[in-house]
Amino acid sequence: MRHYAGRRMKALRNRLYFPILIFATAMPHQSMPPFFDRCVRLVVGATLSVSLAACHHEEPWKLTDVQGHLPDLDFALTSDAGKQISQANLAGDVTLVYFGYTHCPDVCPETLAKLAQVTHQLGGAAQHVKVLFVSVDPARDTPAVMHAYVDAFDAKHDVGLTGSDSAIKALAQRYRVAYQADKPRANGGYEVTHSSAIYIFDAKGHARLIGADDDPVDAFVHDLRQLADET
Repeated sequence: MRHYAGRRMKALRNRLYFPILIFATAMPHQSMPPFFDRCVRLVVGATLSVSLAACHHEEPWKLTDVQGHLPDLDFALTSDAGKQISQANLAGDVTLVYFGYTHCPDVCPETLAKLAQVTHQLGGAAQHVKVLFVSVDPARDTPAVMHAYVDAFDAKHDVGLTGSDSAIKALAQRYRVAYQADKPRANGGYEVTHSSAIYIFDAKGHARLIGADDDPVDAFVHDLRQLADET
C-alpha cells in the first residue's frame, strides 16, 4: 500500500511540478525577474516538500525526473571537429545537452566548469558520458571557435555543436529552449539571452533528467552514476 501511495504521489508531483519547471527553465536566463524567480522556487519547493513527506521514502534522483515528458535525443549538427554528428553517434553514452554560446559572459563558462568537475568526480563511470554544448550563436560559433572553447573545459567529454540557424532553432524548440540575440552594441558585439537547463539523456537516448545551473555537483554525480550503471 505504501509503495502504491508513493507512486500516486510521485505522479501528482510531476503533474504539478513539471509544467512549472519547464516554464521557468524556458525563460531566458538573463531576463527572469528576481521576484518571479523566488516565487517559482517557493512554489516548487512547497510542492516537493508536500509530496516527499507523503511518500515517506527518498526519491532515487537528486535532479528533476522528466522521464516521459520530453522527446528522445534527436539532432543532426556539425561538431567542433567539423564533422556531421547525430544522436546515432552517441548510442550507449549518457548525454548531457546544454545550450549556450562562446561569448557568454557568465552562466555558460560557469556551467561547463561545473560539468567538468562532475565528469572528474565520476572517474571511470564518466567513460560513457558526453556533454554537448549547443551554440545558440552559430554566426560567431564556428567549429574552430567551438573546438577551442570546449577543449578549455573538458576535451575528453565535451563536444561543441553548431549548425544553421534553422537547425539550431528546431533543436531548441524540441526541448522548449528559449533564446534571443540582444540588440548589438556600437562596436558590433552582442549577447544572447538564453535559458540554462541541462538536459540529461540515458544510453538509449531517452530524456531522463533536467538539471539547473545552480544544482550542486554532488547531485549530478549521484544521478549520472546511476544512469551509467543502467548501461
